[in-house]
Formats: sequence, C-alpha cells, structure tokens
Amino acid sequence: MSDDLTIVLPATLSGPTRTLIVDDNPVVRTGLRSLLESSQDIDVVGEAGDGILAESMVRSLKPDVVLLDVRMPRRDGVQTARAIAGETTVIMLTFTDEPAHIRAALAAGASGYLVHGSFDASTLVHTVRQAALGAGAFSRQALDAIRDTQAPQDSEEERRRRQRRFELSDRQGELMELIARGMTNAEIARELYLAEKTVKNHVNAIFAKLVVTNRSEAIAVWLGTRAWG
Repeated sequence: MSDDLTIVLPATLSGPTRTLIVDDNPVVRTGLRSLLESSQDIDVVGEAGDGILAESMVRSLKPDVVLLDVRMPRRDGVQTARAIAGETTVIMLTFTDEPAHIRAALAAGASGYLVHGSFDASTLVHTVRQAALGAGAFSRQALDAIRDTQAPQDSEEERRRRQRRFELSDRQGELMELIARGMTNAEIARELYLAEKTVKNHVNAIFAKLVVTNRSEAIAVWLGTRAWG
C-alpha cells in the first residue's frame, strides 16, 4: 500500500461495493475499471465522462462510491460532488493537486481526495472499500496542499481560536490537530502516550462537537472547507 496516502476511519467491509467511475478520459476510466475489477468484492456499475451524466447515473444506479475527476466538460467535478454527495460517497480522483480545487471539493461534500500517482492498485481497492463505510482518504499532497493554504493554523493562537469556536478541551484540540495531519488513532496514541481506547473516546467526543460522522468531515470542518453544523 502506498505510503503517500492517508486513509481515515479504517474498517472492514462485507459484500461487494458498487462503484461508479467518472472521468472525461476514456483511457483513465478503462485503467481504473481494470484495477478495481481485479477485486472480487468491488462491482463497477458504470462509467461517465461528464458531470451531468454522472448525476443521472447516480440516481439510476445508486452506487456506494463515486470516483470523480475534477476537470470535466459540461459540469466539473466540484459542481457534481455538490449535487450527488448527499446520495453517495464521493472520492475525488484526479491529477489536480491545486489547493483551491481541493478545498472546493471538500466543501462540496467530497469525503476524500486522491491525486494520481500517489497510490497503487491495492491502495485504490482498499480506499473504495472503506469509502463505502463513510471513511475518507487523502493523498499526502492533498493534505499538504490544504495545510499550506492555512498558514495561521500552525500558530498556537489560531489553534486555540478554533478550539474555542468548537468548544473543544485542550486535549481535544491537540488531538484534532493531529487528525488534521492525517494521523490514525494508533499513531495519535503513540504520539501522546495515551491508550488507543482513550484516543477513540476523545475522537468520538470531537465528532459530536463538530457535528460530523467521520474523520474526513472533521478535517474539512476544522480547516474551514466545510460548513459547521
């Protein structure tokens, strides 16, 4: 599995994951289909080359996960994510690592953002399986790009401002900063010398205060790319 990818909220999945591939390049679509169909528990239910067709196919095929490009004709990926995120789990899968596009996609409801070249076949398959459970996945470039546009967040003053806004305790604010860096519960536990169960309890409390259900949503709210509440 690629070391450049952060997958959040890992879990196990039973049953096939219905997946829709959306990209205006047929070569990319064919390649992704080939990679995904190598796994018996992923069912590629369709392909679309633009956002308008993708929205229609989401309504008719009801996929569990949509892999969505950013730059497409007729309707781009951000607009499409905004239209379908309430009906399926959207993972942006694109060559574009510009911070503005990443932030816009997360604000539109995407649960993750992968940059081509940052993952291998096994990572892609695992990401799709986890996405069906509400997990998010971020290429390291995506997380770095978001943080690079949030320079003030590195200051203690900015962290405390966000902490007060969301009514987090000092410990919860510290944990949320580590979550935003893409760290897993196990990694956070090692970093802070806490039991993993304690970290999990803190994370659940943070989710409740941020009014989110998974780490990708929590990161988006914390970094200001998604509305709170």
